[in-house]
Amino acid sequence: MKNLLPRLSGTQPKAGCLLLGAYFWAGAAIAAPQDQALQMHSRLTGVIPTESILLDMAEDIANGDPQAAAYTAMQNDAFYNVTLKNLATPWTNRDRDVFAPLNDYTATVIGMVRDDVDFREVLSGNILYTGDVSGLPAYSNSDNDHYEALEAGGHSLKDSLVQRSQSSVTGLPAEATAGVITTRGAAKSFFIAGTNRAMFRFTLVNHLCRDMEQVQDTSRAPDRIRQDVSRSPGGDSRVFQNNCIGCHSGMDPMAQAFAYYDFAYDADNDPEGENGALDYNSTGESDPATGSRVKAKNHINSANFPHGFILPDDRWDNYWREGPNMHLGWSSALPGSGNGAKSLGEELANSRAFAECQVTKVFRQVCLREPENTADRTRIDAIADDFSNSGYKLKQVYADAAVYCAGD
Repeated sequence: MKNLLPRLSGTQPKAGCLLLGAYFWAGAAIAAPQDQALQMHSRLTGVIPTESILLDMAEDIANGDPQAAAYTAMQNDAFYNVTLKNLATPWTNRDRDVFAPLNDYTATVIGMVRDDVDFREVLSGNILYTGDVSGLPAYSNSDNDHYEALEAGGHSLKDSLVQRSQSSVTGLPAEATAGVITTRGAAKSFFIAGTNRAMFRFTLVNHLCRDMEQVQDTSRAPDRIRQDVSRSPGGDSRVFQNNCIGCHSGMDPMAQAFAYYDFAYDADNDPEGENGALDYNSTGESDPATGSRVKAKNHINSANFPHGFILPDDRWDNYWREGPNMHLGWSSALPGSGNGAKSLGEELANSRAFAECQVTKVFRQVCLREPENTADRTRIDAIADDFSNSGYKLKQVYADAAVYCAGD
């Protein structure tokens, strides 16, 4: 076994080519535990393990503890710098670009997974991860220099990220923090311009694995649909009744949670908002255009339908707790309504859809395929149960998925 794998010291070939060659060669000569260990490590990290790590993992597998083998693989820096970054980065931008720069959203997801933080906090916690490396620019509310320097320096995200309270870093009131929703990275992509409905839509896509077309429900009351939505698009009221209402009747009452947030930037000189910052109206502050804490963007295009709903505050209600979307699995321990982004994040993250979404995303990433048969779907349900019942630790989900797919 001493010469089981090529020596990995010094300059290595491209990981993908090396992995393909080593795995093809090893498949004919290695017993099942080593075979599974090699595949498990490559699926979790994208790199070949050293001989000693491979042998340790294979021993755990042979002894009936493949979970321990998976956790050994996840000690590799590449699990954090590559696998987790590739998981979270598309969530941070509208184009779902996996090559977008590291930012506070991505770093916070990575840190939470590393530290086994209850992953529901990703949508509600007063939590933020920054780099603790000498020479980095300080965190700034108005640029991404801190994280871009951390990434450019090639630093280990496993070792360099530190958990801090978001309110202490950004100055946002603790009650207004909502995990990654209120990071600068999310605000730059989803609170910029518009009416903040983008934040709701992309939170749904990223964390419940549902886009608006999949949750359309024309049976909900339209009483909270805002003035900017025409009731006769193109002069045809049927379009509203059979299409627009299906999304807006549920979305608008929940997106109201973001009424006090905006992304402030110079649209003329900085159209991409590279130097913009999250802006929030705290208690006692008011917008001159609305006369309340509600940001002016929520009252735009009011002439489209003057009799539509006018946001008075950040009170949200989940109309989807009844009708077809009740099957998203809303928690009976929560009231289904509240004020602000934090409580809305709790509502979304405590749904069954949230748990199943995280498991499905990890399954695709680790197994390199969609769940394709009854056995896969049954296993996803079981992993989601374990995830929900064991503190919502996403690292555990990675381990469970890697074990399941080790024999593929």
